[in-house]
Amino acid sequence: MALEDYFQPFSRRDWERESVDGTVRMAVVGLGGFARNRGLPAIAAGEYCETTTLVSGSPEKAATLAEAFDVQHVVDYEAYKNGAAADAYDAVYVATPNALHGEYVRAAADLGKHVICEKPLETTTELARELVNVCAEAGVMLMTAYRIQLGPTARRTREIVDDGYIGDVVQVYGGFSHPVLEATSPDTWRLDPDLAGGGALVDLGVYPLNTTRFLLKRDPVAVNAWTCSLEPAFAEVDEHVTFTLRFPGQITASCTASFNAHANSHLRLVGTDGMISISGPFGGVVPQRMVVERGEFSVEYTGHPDDEVGEEFDYFGYCVLTGTEPGPSGRDGLEDVRVIDAAYESAETEQWVEL
Repeated sequence: MALEDYFQPFSRRDWERESVDGTVRMAVVGLGGFARNRGLPAIAAGEYCETTTLVSGSPEKAATLAEAFDVQHVVDYEAYKNGAAADAYDAVYVATPNALHGEYVRAAADLGKHVICEKPLETTTELARELVNVCAEAGVMLMTAYRIQLGPTARRTREIVDDGYIGDVVQVYGGFSHPVLEATSPDTWRLDPDLAGGGALVDLGVYPLNTTRFLLKRDPVAVNAWTCSLEPAFAEVDEHVTFTLRFPGQITASCTASFNAHANSHLRLVGTDGMISISGPFGGVVPQRMVVERGEFSVEYTGHPDDEVGEEFDYFGYCVLTGTEPGPSGRDGLEDVRVIDAAYESAETEQWVEL
């Protein structure tokens, strides 16, 4: 295939293989900033999902959002776990702090509802594995909310890598930094290790980690990590992290993440015959800028900015309606938690940890 053929059309939905009717009725559990500002608008604008139920501990917040998005049912967390309004929805979007994912995913499985859960799936490998097993035993779909896997830049990149256009991938470089205190308050749950399960690695480092696994179609076999916290606000979680992953075939990935640096993200894959560089891949609404080089030949492509959150919910709805196993499954989320646990072990022991 000629290189330009990968971009024609760039935003094609290769996962949408058949036409389907209807929508998946969603209960949104947790109405924090991301659910309010990104999740609910994305569902409302999409094709295959609609929000019919809100679950929150704040009646005032829930009432305001119910009016804004024309949602008919509002329940609190305990009522949700007890099955209130269960007839009004088919699936659940869990957008609570990380350590609370488990109880709401389990409740959904008990009610026979499919689940899309924010990442990381849980705060420990053991807990993440329990969620995967619970959903499997209940016969419900569990998708981890890796929106990047549904964006056209990542999907076109994987096609180019799969076809060997840049040869064999040798090295991957990825980074994601975001000044978290500029975007939220100092008492944010993201700085509470009991609720978050970690800091920059858990919240931001998971992006280059999961995207690298997605693009290579491989899981790492070892990890080496270093973390540090310099500012008092980050005393209980990692403020900065650097980690190196070793994959089968002697491929290495060098990744960084920071809670206290200028907002930036990047991803680069270096192969034996060429290189792919992606600008701003991890922001949610991404610029779709990539450069592909091979020998003296170089092509730069810039697509229309794409809201990967919207694509994510349409994909989830399509999977539920067609009975298709989602690509970013619960097991995908489990693997990342396993790597994160090993990375923290490595940072503590100052040794490589085998996976």
